[in-house]
Amino acid sequence: MSDIRVPSGKVALSTASVYPERTPDAFELAARLGYDGVEIMVGQDPVSQDIEVLERLRDHYEIPILAVHAPCLLVTQRVWGRDPWLKLRRAREAAERLGAQTVVVHPPFRWQRDYARDFEKGLARMREETDVVFAVENMFPLRARGNEVVPYAPDWNPIDFDFPQVTLDLSHTAVSGSDAMEMATKLGDRLAHLHLADGVGTTNKDEHLVPGRGTQPCGPILERLAGNGYQGLVVLEINTRKATSRSERIEDLTEALAFARLHFAASSTAS
Repeated sequence: MSDIRVPSGKVALSTASVYPERTPDAFELAARLGYDGVEIMVGQDPVSQDIEVLERLRDHYEIPILAVHAPCLLVTQRVWGRDPWLKLRRAREAAERLGAQTVVVHPPFRWQRDYARDFEKGLARMREETDVVFAVENMFPLRARGNEVVPYAPDWNPIDFDFPQVTLDLSHTAVSGSDAMEMATKLGDRLAHLHLADGVGTTNKDEHLVPGRGTQPCGPILERLAGNGYQGLVVLEINTRKATSRSERIEDLTEALAFARLHFAASSTAS
């Protein structure tokens, strides 16, 4: 006799997944489609930066905010100021006020020398001040004319550094040519946050495909996490920019959630 053991981890929608629609649309679609919550990608959309507006959206749609992605991208260099530590403090404060359990953060860019030099110790100090988890995300090197350029310090890959919580992004593993299953295995309990997306490994292209449309082991990783009793978040962070209509975007978001629900359950056999 077999049964399905559903893990306690939740499946959330990144607000970046609805772009070029905006943050309020992500709340509406997450609630309509049955996601467990949202991850706020703090970006150029003013709503994503405004805690009071986010609180109202959370309460109106009755959809919890489960994570906050700090503004770490090149296009968000001026969001919440230019000081990277100030950005992280504001992200932590936002998470605390909004009831989010995790702040996602990228490794520093190489040119952020002071920030990069103190990154590991600085994050450790911040962890002592809050219950919010800082999960450092794997990124990827860039390749040109046979050469590899790493724009991050201490590295694009946080696995071998002293970060107790890590975000594993399966679109980024495609770009870097990494073995995602090996990374997940090596991380073990340090894998605190999963950005679920897919990719085929196109050079320098961060695709964020709907899971199942690329080459990454999205299903096996979800099944392994479910079997291990994973309690972190699974966040659908997919690219729907090329959707020709809102209906097509909704179809992609629905398919992505269905994939996650299907695989994020462990089949067990009872005698």
